[in-house]
Amino acid sequence: MREIVYCKPQEIEKKSFEIISQELARRGVRLPESQAAVTKRVIHTTADFDYAQTLCYSDHAVETARGLLSRGAHIVTDTNMALAGIRSRALAAYGGEVHCFMALEQTARLAAERGTTRAAASMELAAGLKGPVIFAIGNAPTALIKLYEMMEQGILRPAFVIGVPVGFVNVEAAKELFLQTDVPYIINRGRKGGSTVAAAICNALLYGLEGER
Repeated sequence: MREIVYCKPQEIEKKSFEIISQELARRGVRLPESQAAVTKRVIHTTADFDYAQTLCYSDHAVETARGLLSRGAHIVTDTNMALAGIRSRALAAYGGEVHCFMALEQTARLAAERGTTRAAASMELAAGLKGPVIFAIGNAPTALIKLYEMMEQGILRPAFVIGVPVGFVNVEAAKELFLQTDVPYIINRGRKGGSTVAAAICNALLYGLEGER
């Protein structure tokens, strides 16, 4: 039987990150300093240490994303779950806003007209946003595929892509598309991911900004 550890509420997260750091050390995993806070928050959210190996970062990804957020970049996500999980007040302090177009009637109509998913249609609506946009995709590979297609067509260029959809159909292929581009990214290779992971990455970036301030 495992020992119960009693912590004050404000100490639980700190203790969790200490355990994560210790476990990574036991596994012989040394995370790059610039990426450590993001990867550890994903592990904290999922209790899955595989992310230490599968999360992929473009060159200077964390610094690039934080720079975009500090200048008021918007975040677009593909689920209302991620929308609810991202720290919108923290983002608003820099002039940004979190968007999800999935539940709009306009999205449903466009998806029906196109014969595609709502997630893909929502990316078309997101193209109308002004200024730099960070796309945080945690559920639908079709959203990533649509982003890539619009980028290839010159319709849209994402400022940054967080690509962590979860599942089995087209998930790995959709992620690989952006690993071949020059768009800055944080991508999780393989089948794992999810809305909570997308939100965790966004929040880790925002916590990092607050730390810099």
